[in-house]
Amino acid sequence: MTGATASFGRRADVGGALASLGGIIRSILAFVVVVLLIAIVWEAAKWLGGGIWREAFGIVLDPPHMPPLRITQLNDTNLPHVWEVAGALFEPATRRSEFSLFAVLLDAALFTWRGAAIGFALGAAIGLGLAILFVHSRLLERALVPYVIASQTIPIIALAPMVVLWVGRDWPSVAIISAYLTFFPVTIAGIRGLKSPDPRALELMRSYAADWQSVLWKVRLPAALPYLFTALKISATASIVGAIVAEAPTGIAGGLGRAIIQFNQQFTSGPEKLWATAFICAALGIAFFGLVRIAEMIVLRNRQREVEA
Repeated sequence: MTGATASFGRRADVGGALASLGGIIRSILAFVVVVLLIAIVWEAAKWLGGGIWREAFGIVLDPPHMPPLRITQLNDTNLPHVWEVAGALFEPATRRSEFSLFAVLLDAALFTWRGAAIGFALGAAIGLGLAILFVHSRLLERALVPYVIASQTIPIIALAPMVVLWVGRDWPSVAIISAYLTFFPVTIAGIRGLKSPDPRALELMRSYAADWQSVLWKVRLPAALPYLFTALKISATASIVGAIVAEAPTGIAGGLGRAIIQFNQQFTSGPEKLWATAFICAALGIAFFGLVRIAEMIVLRNRQREVEA
């Protein structure tokens, strides 16, 4: 009987892993389809109201296509063709550079991600710590939560230069800004999640004379995990945005923020480079979100299996 139970458990684990893998594959396919649709709509708009099409996908059009409309926002300077943006990634980043734009942006993305990831971890720890503190002290919750909320009204564009002056022009400043944007959603979601357990479960723990640490680890934190992962997914993208915004106006070299400033200055002569940088920024945020999503699926897989059962 025990062997049959173990075999059933192994099959259930394999089935759960395959289901999770299938969900990831479906998500990737859906993302690819959405990207293709955006590209089609992009080029369809330029076909109707962009500049004159003299070539497409490297093929010279004879005669060139004359769009029936003239829309300024869709001309080749404001909105280059998709293949021009993609092709720019494999061209030299600048005239004197020996590295491709993709290599330069990849290096910048790694710099930005390092600061954002450290800030994300730091902000998540601070947010969870504050949530635990507030749940166990109503007085501190009433006194400090309004200030936690008010802290998010400070514009990052104003806060970033001050942080750089205090800390220096390197990734620790980026990490602090990312932590600033991360801790708030984790704090608010953590408070709600830690208060979400069934009162009967809390009463049972009290009947066993369990201390607050045992209640926290065995009841409150497991109940709060779905809330925390929702906040972490929001914070993952916010930390990337915070890192980029911190780099842009403060002179921190090496990240995507400075790349945006650099290629913005070259927009008239090479708009596709700025567009490519924007897409790399988006890809970095999506990748970070995906990592948190995968962690959520791994941590909560048993709970999802219980719900389905």
